[in-house]
Parts: sequence; structure tokens; C-alpha cells
Amino acid sequence: MEDPGFWDDPDRSNRLMKELKVLKGTVEQGNHLKTQYEDIETLIEMGYEAEDLDMIPEIRAELDSFIEEFETLRISTLLSEEYDKCNAILKLNAGAGGTESCDWANMLYRMYTRWAEKKGFALEVLDFLDGDEAGIKSITFQVNGENAYGYLKSEKGVHRLVRISPFNAQGKRQTSFVSLDVMPDIEEDLDVEINEDDLRIDTYRSSGAGGQHINKTSSAIRITHLPTGIVVQCQNERSQFQNKDKAMQMLKAKLYMLKKEANAEKLSDIRGEIKDIGWGNQIRSYVMQPYTMVKDHRTGCESGNVDAVMDGALDSFINAYLKWKSVGGKPVEEV
Repeated sequence: MEDPGFWDDPDRSNRLMKELKVLKGTVEQGNHLKTQYEDIETLIEMGYEAEDLDMIPEIRAELDSFIEEFETLRISTLLSEEYDKCNAILKLNAGAGGTESCDWANMLYRMYTRWAEKKGFALEVLDFLDGDEAGIKSITFQVNGENAYGYLKSEKGVHRLVRISPFNAQGKRQTSFVSLDVMPDIEEDLDVEINEDDLRIDTYRSSGAGGQHINKTSSAIRITHLPTGIVVQCQNERSQFQNKDKAMQMLKAKLYMLKKEANAEKLSDIRGEIKDIGWGNQIRSYVMQPYTMVKDHRTGCESGNVDAVMDGALDSFINAYLKWKSVGGKPVEEV
């Protein structure tokens, strides 16, 4: 029997229709895998009967395609936490390293932009602060797409870069750090009480490239929640009121998550395990000289193709994290 109030609540009906679309897509993907599997079996039987070795490359290609799609579906089953299906809000902050770290923040922003493009996700800049000489001091952006937070929660933490800095006149290797905070964009109205006396609200002139994404009026909003020290900022909307609404939405989401996670271990997990932006706290290292290697220090996942990773090839790291977390997130020995 249909819920009589279903169509009277647009937000609820939209969420349920979106969930229905996702479930239909999963069923279709499962049916496609079943058909692929049967086709591979048929090809193998035909090859045996005809004793045709020339069919081996075709069978191999079909099998590789099957394994890739099966792995994608299997990974999606690990996205079962409450907010995994939400859009994701990411904030990059340059750490120790001055101009080099600001440049590193810009490189990471480009990396996540490329990853989002490959996934067919939309990306929207919410707040932006240029570096003094180059790069980005901080940037907050939202990634919109199915399971965006479920995937990107793997990226929260401190990212370390080792390279010969183009900003170092002596051509020496330099190490830089950038922190990344990741939060779900919780769309529903959260039951979070906020005392106005606990807030410091500042307005400032928007920065960045201007144009349709960031205006040049003094409409940007920064809200500081004094008891927790949480700071949220937004400058992307057209008016000060819209920026304040978006910033308050982000603040409520952060406070709700903090309230929901009672113990310190879960708290650090949901906020991104972000401590000092420096030595000893990195989740992943990107080494460009004297050798090339990207290594995740939680899962042990590695890639020697730094260029591909910086162009958004992050799925191997994301998948490794989801598998690692599903079995309890046990520490990985450093190599």
C-alpha cells in the first residue's frame, strides 16, 4: 500500500526515487555480469570444440572486462555506512612548506578534479584562498555524484609530497604537506541545536578567479563554532544570505557527526584523522624524486606511476582502503 504522505514530502520522495534508481542500476549490473559470464563459458566451449587457439586473446579480453566490472560491483557493496551515498565536501589546507605546500595543494585539487571527471561527477568550489606567491592556501569544494562521500572518505588525512622543488633555487629535494578534510553533504534538515552566542560570523570579500563561480562582493561568510573550533566558509553563492545558509548547513553536518560519534576513535575517523599537517601524520606519500612512488601508509597500496595518479587514477587506492576498512583497518607494516 502506498504511503499517503509520500508525494506530500518532496524531499523524502526525491530521496526514495534516487535510492530506487540506484537499486535498479545494481540489479542491471548484476544481470549484465551474469550474461557476460555465460558468454565467456560459451566462447571457451567453442574454442575447445574447434581447437582454435586464436580465440584465446578474445576470451582473455572478455574475462578481463568481466573481472573489472565484477570488482567494481563488489567494491560498491562495501559502501554501506549511513552517509556513503551522500555528496562529499572536501577542504584542502596547505601546511608546512610555504609556497611549495600551496603549489602542492593546487596539484591535489587538480588530481581530485580529474578523478571526479573520470567518474562523471560534478565539482563545485565553495571557498577559495590563493597562495601568496603561487598555488592555493586553502580550498573547499563539493563533489556531487552517487556514493561520492563513500569513495572520498578514504582521502581524508595528511598528504605528503617529496620532489625537487621548482621554487628552490638550489634544486634541492623538498618535502611538503597538505591536509584534506572530507565530510558528507547531509541534505536533510538536521536536528542540531546551535547557540548563537557560540558562533563568530565574519564577512569578507570573495577571492579567486571571479566569474560565475566566485563573485567579487563582500558576501563571503566564515563561521567559527567557538566551543569546538570548527570553521566553515562559503563564498560561491550569489548572496551573503545564501553563503550563510550553506555554511550553516556544513557546520550542522560537522556537529551532527561529532555528536553521533561518541568515542574518540570514531570521532577521529569521521573527521579525517587530521592532526598536525607535518611529519609523522601522513596517510599517503607521493615521491617524485629520486624515484617515483605513491604509497598509502594505511593499506600498503602502491603505484609507481605518479603521473597517472596525479591525473586522477585513484581507484586502486580508494578500493584498497575500502577493503582494508571492511576487515577492521588493521595497521600495515611500513616497508
